[in-house]
Amino acid sequence: MDVEVTPADPYAIGGDLVAVAAGARSSELGASERAIADADPVAIVYTDAAPLAVVALEPDVEGLRTAAARAVRACRGGGTVAWALDASLPVPVDEQVRALAEGAVIGGYEGRRWRSGEPPRGVERFVICGGGEQLAPVAERASLVARWINAARELVDAPPNVISPAGLAERAAALPRVTVQAIDASEAGLGALAAVGGSSPQRPLLLVLKHEPAGAPDGPRLGLVGKAVTFDTGGYFLKPQADIVRQKADMAGGAAVVAALGAIAELGLPLSVTGVVPACENMLSGSAIRPTDVIETAAGLTVEVTNPDAEGRLILADALWWARRDGATHLVDLATLTGAMRAGMGDVYAGVFAGDDSWRDAVVAAGNASGDLAWPWPLHPRYRPLIDSTVADLRNTAGKSFGFPIVAATFLQQFAGDGAWAHVDMLGTALLDEDRGDAFGRGATGYGVRMLVELATRMAAHEYP
Repeated sequence: MDVEVTPADPYAIGGDLVAVAAGARSSELGASERAIADADPVAIVYTDAAPLAVVALEPDVEGLRTAAARAVRACRGGGTVAWALDASLPVPVDEQVRALAEGAVIGGYEGRRWRSGEPPRGVERFVICGGGEQLAPVAERASLVARWINAARELVDAPPNVISPAGLAERAAALPRVTVQAIDASEAGLGALAAVGGSSPQRPLLLVLKHEPAGAPDGPRLGLVGKAVTFDTGGYFLKPQADIVRQKADMAGGAAVVAALGAIAELGLPLSVTGVVPACENMLSGSAIRPTDVIETAAGLTVEVTNPDAEGRLILADALWWARRDGATHLVDLATLTGAMRAGMGDVYAGVFAGDDSWRDAVVAAGNASGDLAWPWPLHPRYRPLIDSTVADLRNTAGKSFGFPIVAATFLQQFAGDGAWAHVDMLGTALLDEDRGDAFGRGATGYGVRMLVELATRMAAHEYP
């Protein structure tokens, strides 16, 4: 979808649908009081020119983002949507443009690509009318990031027989301006990743993606680590039916890292960024890890497997070690890690943990500023004894009925090395079981892409702790 900004009147561009926020501006464009009242959330007014979509919205950035997505979906025949800016809204015009551009592209996502036959025609142009040419770069950047959000959504929504570890590696290798390696876990001595992925005929891989622009300073180097269990049965702790059907989304953290690297490279940010994505399946088979098995991680620490369904932290352990050894000065890992995070935070916020409060707060701030909502969680040294093992250096769960997200973060902390590190538990936000009333609808959200791009942008501008 092309997103444009023009000072022209919305009826002058020959669009297939004109859209506007319910209010004074919609009245100026010909909407009656009845139509404005009936916008719940969209009312269509048929005029002598293009139909007018009156969209109810909350007068904030999120409301505008959602309204643009709804306007795009209301243009069922595809073509061009013209959105009329409303200067009376309590949102600066540049913020309006950013939200509208992003929401339009998100709203144009088609998740039914696996149906037979020709895909339905979508909206090709979204024209924001009533804005000056100086706003064009704002719309261009927002729509660029939104395209990569949709790329992550497509990876998560795809069936697991398509996005296997090898399938994800193939998609990553196609990223422009990014160098990609697909490393065999066993050959590289990544014991935890090899052990988890050894349960499947699909070979476990460590994907290493690098954005190293000419002229970028030697430091800082941002390391992004994303969990990519492309299907998770739970192994010998087999998941129940209601949960196992969601497990193609257990690679959403890895999808976010792949898409964020694509966006960072296309933006040309003057910052060295490495993405490390451990990709595997956690299957139930004769070669699956057993409860009480002891595995050796790439860091040399041994782990007693007390729960084969707590596999994400195992593969992240090897990936964090790799990223730090590769020179990352600042680390962020993203993972659909604990069901308890979803139980506690729902599908709106992810939880962020770190040993350093300033780095944690920087990650939270980047998420909230970009629309990937995040909330700081505690990480106290008293949690560390909970993962002591009687037979190995560590165990992968505490064996307690409480503190699951914090215990998982504590485990990861043991492999993050020296320097800034933050863990983002995004289980609730990655895949929506139902429409929560925003721009996304049901299915994958691409959570994490906006957060990581915003964080990298701030670091490139030297705005970081």
